[in-house]
Amino acid sequence: MTRKTKNILFIMYDQLRHDYLSCAGHKTLHTPHMDRLAAMGVRFANTYVQSPVCGASRMSSYTGRYVSSHGASANGTPLKVGEMTMADHLRKAGMDSWLIGKTHMRVDHAGMERLGISTNGLIGARVAECGFDVWLREDGLRAVGADGPYDDTESPYNAYLKAKGYAGDNPWHDYANSGISGDDIASGWLMKHAEKPANIAKEDSETPWLTSRVIDFLNSDQAKKPWMAHISFIKPHWPYIVPAPYHDMYGHNQIQPVNRAKAELVNQHPIFAAFHQNPIGQAFSRDEVREAVIPAYMGLIKQCDDQLGRLLDHLEGSGRMEDTLIVLTSDHGDYLGDHWLGEKDLFHEPSVKVPLIIYDPDADTTRGRVVDELVELIDLAPTFLECIGAEIPDHILEGHSLMPFLRGETPKWRDYAISEYDYSRSSMARDLGVTPRDARLFMIADQRYTFIHAEGGFRPMLFDRLNDPQELVDLGADAGSGDVIAMMYERLGKWSRRMSQRTTVSDSEVLAGSKQDGIVVGVFDESEVPTERMAKYIGKAEPLPKNKLN
Repeated sequence: MTRKTKNILFIMYDQLRHDYLSCAGHKTLHTPHMDRLAAMGVRFANTYVQSPVCGASRMSSYTGRYVSSHGASANGTPLKVGEMTMADHLRKAGMDSWLIGKTHMRVDHAGMERLGISTNGLIGARVAECGFDVWLREDGLRAVGADGPYDDTESPYNAYLKAKGYAGDNPWHDYANSGISGDDIASGWLMKHAEKPANIAKEDSETPWLTSRVIDFLNSDQAKKPWMAHISFIKPHWPYIVPAPYHDMYGHNQIQPVNRAKAELVNQHPIFAAFHQNPIGQAFSRDEVREAVIPAYMGLIKQCDDQLGRLLDHLEGSGRMEDTLIVLTSDHGDYLGDHWLGEKDLFHEPSVKVPLIIYDPDADTTRGRVVDELVELIDLAPTFLECIGAEIPDHILEGHSLMPFLRGETPKWRDYAISEYDYSRSSMARDLGVTPRDARLFMIADQRYTFIHAEGGFRPMLFDRLNDPQELVDLGADAGSGDVIAMMYERLGKWSRRMSQRTTVSDSEVLAGSKQDGIVVGVFDESEVPTERMAKYIGKAEPLPKNKLN
């Protein structure tokens, strides 16, 4: 059967929890358009990111490789020159790959300079942008501190706002991410202002603005030939503030009960204690913070859902739903006070699991299916390649194609998922006295247990999700868990010995053997090898040149 799919729309939200969709069981937040996509496609209910922090997670998604393979292990750590991404693989297969939104990519300037690659050229521009051709890049965090801006690149969103008449040097903060208190700016950085409406017309806020740019792309000449477009929204990532009418759609009575127990604060693992005691953990341990932030977070998600509906309507109206694979996911979750924590970083489910929905226009028999197998975001790159009929370079890509699930098959699948976190840049590493090379965490999650190994001489952490589905009891110090911990360390050892660095030669090339290049080693007599291998070396000897004769 000839597949109808010609294009791929890869949608990623930032910091969207796996359980904050109504189709995933949220009791008060209704997301009809995410549900609509799930009803048309397949929802993968156990999807793990390969690092619970923006940059490292995204680099794994883009490269199809684990963090310790690609090396961009933390926010601000460059992706080294030479790492191929899904965009590079798809382009090799004849598909254009476009970026519209955020990547959190940091450029390996030293590597590019060493190789003489300029970002002004086409190749350099792609190397500097995760392999994508850039329709528009906006990472969205336009913070400015005493030492200067967090991101000093040009902001197309700020340019848009200024053209619309929003005043000041940084309308991203002053309007889109702040409210008003009397005559003063009520900065969205201060969570006490989360209940206020952002001081911006809703159509000019970040999510509608980027959705409009996506529609511009879909209407452009560049979208007339096969394409993959990575649509990457900054929301519902903090600052937790949203424009009217979304700011007061949800009240305190619609917040899900917090998932935490006082027992978690007794005999804490040092890593957990460090993250709980940091300013973010302390803030989200307070009910007033949760009550201010979570309704705003829900409003941000509702706005994302409304704009997804707008985008799906455009795709249907233009006939593109018939030939476009659509993927919806996130780069990590958000604790929101669960387990006495805020933000992300550790490996409880609110942080390390994300939503994943895939709509395949060719998959008529699996619409509405929910898959419970353990999925990793590195599975997306090989999925995209198989979707368009391209060869999967499995000596480079470490994930597995999800296409069998979309076809209704039950493939042999992984027994456990992996996630990693390098917290060496954080204050927690300094508080713990851990060296930068030891400030690393590794998670293994199977269908029952979540296991965390911490370098630096710490004991492991272990959660039995069958008997403790809320992950409130750490069994890492429990003598009765020795067999499970030993099994997990065996798995960690096996995974760490994987073949991950031979990326320039495929297995098929290795198995093809060497060519007849004339190298004959370990042979005593010519009868021991085929005649053709010795053909150039057998015959009458030539005499020495006359000038060399004695």
